[in-house]
Amino acid sequence: MAVLIVLGTVFVAGIEQFVQWKYGLPGAVALSLLGVGFKACSTNCTTLGAVIFVLLMLQA
Repeated sequence: MAVLIVLGTVFVAGIEQFVQWKYGLPGAVALSLLGVGFKACSTNCTTLGAVIFVLLMLQA
């Protein structure tokens, strides 16, 4: 059980580092908004994070 938690944490940290490397600070903000939105069941945060990601991907 502890191994799954560690692997999940490493995976999430790796995704976060990739997003920061690829999209910079706005990507990190979008990822944070998505995470907060999912955990808090807030459609506003989730939608805002998704929109920021889409805008960043369209620019790249």
